[in-house]
Amino acid sequence: MVHRDVDRSVGVLHPGSMGASVAAQAVAGGAEVRWLPRGRSAATRRRADGIGLRAAADLGELVESCQVILSVCPPAAALDVAREVARAGFRGVYVDANAVSPERMADIAEVLTAGGASVVDGGITGPPPREAGTSRLYLSGDAPAVARVAGLFQATALAPFPLEGPIGRASALKLSFASYNKIAYALAAQACALADGHGVLDELIDLAAGALPGTPLAGLERLAGAGRKAWRWEPEMGEIARACAQVGLPTGFAEAAAETFGRWEAHKDDGTVTGARLIADLRRTERPGEPGTA
Repeated sequence: MVHRDVDRSVGVLHPGSMGASVAAQAVAGGAEVRWLPRGRSAATRRRADGIGLRAAADLGELVESCQVILSVCPPAAALDVAREVARAGFRGVYVDANAVSPERMADIAEVLTAGGASVVDGGITGPPPREAGTSRLYLSGDAPAVARVAGLFQATALAPFPLEGPIGRASALKLSFASYNKIAYALAAQACALADGHGVLDELIDLAAGALPGTPLAGLERLAGAGRKAWRWEPEMGEIARACAQVGLPTGFAEAAAETFGRWEAHKDDGTVTGARLIADLRRTERPGEPGTA
């Protein structure tokens, strides 16, 4: 039986698939974790109940009762979530574990530290953590705060990796990895759509299966998972473009990938979407829902 340490009280905003899995690992590590059920879906409520999260009546109660707050949300919402927490008067340790650029991470830190909170920059790599060895949580910023957050996840399926140096390093590492890992799916989809348009898709997949096994190009079924996550990946590409611009790099790769993922946003969390459907969506001249589309 895991002992719940009330001095390790954690609030999570907001437990989607990744956030719930991260919260579950904090629970497994002995923390008491709260969340905000108001306005959330029935599926999210079931997920939170299933992993042992405690409900808070509102953000004020969450802020008052938690020493650490984890923000795991779509990157476009990260700064707004931080502002809400700051307005609620939070003075504990705030962990932004979203896929945001170092520049946006600095904005988030400024908002929260002005009100007396400590801020830790977090970068999650890998799938939602459920078994050891698959997912990492990189952490940078104030060393005592980083150590405190790392302690929440010791001996759990989410391995903490503290980084020396300031806020922004964990976000930079996360986006650097994502720029390769996720843009690779956009490149594979583009190649498949090109081959499909010229009638050589089967031949391309056969070639890739031998020459590039294990890559997204080696089978249409490998693209399907990207389709149901594209609604989250599209804004992440915007953050990658912003991070690239900050150090003088071209932004076109990320911007083109964002356009690709935007074509798939109608398939949000759709476990039945196929690679063939994604290829068909990519070959449209307009995005789904725009005038002229079927």
